[in-house]
Amino acid sequence: MTDTCILSGDLKIFVHHIYEFQKGIRSMVLCTLDKKDEAFALQRLEKLEIAYFIHVINPSRINLFFGKKECIGVVRRICNRPLNKLSPEEDFILGTMLGYNICQQCDRYIQRKALKKIA
Repeated sequence: MTDTCILSGDLKIFVHHIYEFQKGIRSMVLCTLDKKDEAFALQRLEKLEIAYFIHVINPSRINLFFGKKECIGVVRRICNRPLNKLSPEEDFILGTMLGYNICQQCDRYIQRKALKKIA
């Protein structure tokens, strides 16, 4: 893609997340992208030497994690199945690594543990 190309909404968010990562606002990011945007995203990350991991959702959508290599190393180990199949502990770890509100993550963890006991 050239600079004169119009970026999709997903790619505009992706580019903004790169900016936040480079400024130190985030250590790790999760973007959901159309498969057609994958080549652009990977080219940009590789050019900037940013570690990444692709988690396939379906044939047309991907979850693209990127950030510090240490964080991506953990994601590679945790995200080996659909994200909704993660254990409550894995979900908590992933959410906190992504910088989600810690109190909301605690509430989510407690709710998921309660649901697991019911099932």
